[in-house]
Amino acid sequence: MTTLTHRARRTEVSKNSEKKLEREEDSNWEKSPDNEDSGDSKDIRLTLMEEVLLLGLKDKEGYTSFWNDCISSGLRGGILIELAMRGRIYLEPPTMRKKRLLDRKVLLKSDSPTGDVLLDETLKHIKATEPTETVQTWIELLTGETWNPFKLQYQLRNVRERIAKNLVEKGILTTEKQNFLLFDMTTHPVTNTTEKQRLVKKLQDSVLERWVNDPQRMDKRTLALLVLAHSSDVLENVFSSLTDDKYDVAMNRAKDLVELDPEVEGTKPSATEMIWAVLAAFNKS
Repeated sequence: MTTLTHRARRTEVSKNSEKKLEREEDSNWEKSPDNEDSGDSKDIRLTLMEEVLLLGLKDKEGYTSFWNDCISSGLRGGILIELAMRGRIYLEPPTMRKKRLLDRKVLLKSDSPTGDVLLDETLKHIKATEPTETVQTWIELLTGETWNPFKLQYQLRNVRERIAKNLVEKGILTTEKQNFLLFDMTTHPVTNTTEKQRLVKKLQDSVLERWVNDPQRMDKRTLALLVLAHSSDVLENVFSSLTDDKYDVAMNRAKDLVELDPEVEGTKPSATEMIWAVLAAFNKS
């Protein structure tokens, strides 16, 4: 057998291994205990972006607070964390010159489609960008908060509406038209309140009954959602139904969590660096 044939076979085996790994990562995401539940919602799989938007929506009105100017960037941070947890992107390894999370670039691990339009669109942007960019820069680019006209092509448009449509397809929201004096607006009231309450209770339990006082021992997706909910200014919605005593405990524990030093937590064994990098980016902005 020739050397060229050997090399071709090794390349083919390598590609097949990579595809198998990607399928396993997606499968692990779908089978994650954090995505499982009993009853009506057991077959529903939500992305971090969908969960953040669901937490931010007013149930009957079907829109987020007009005063919330944080949720747009929070959703973009959720996209980066979701891609990292699905094995599509990662932070470049630390070096002597680039130890800080905010200095390290976002690198492409795989451009294999995820099945989610927003995630796949972001993957294409990351793949096509040279030189590579940091987490903070990507959040700014995806949000459209850049002064560079040549970078506006990276902005993700109509993100809330597209995420809401995903939730409509999953049977959690519905679509209506509401008149606001001078204009009509498409709204998405919550129809599957069971799924939203499951999500709210999961976060409440994570800082109350199941509190572990160590982010490294927390479920990664729950940790990510707490960080994103805080950064998106929707955490108040999660704890508002609690009694006063439990509300104070929950808010204080969540505050303690997001006030940890991302640079320290991100270097600990088994830490998901992208979660802490996103938190660091929000802390700096």
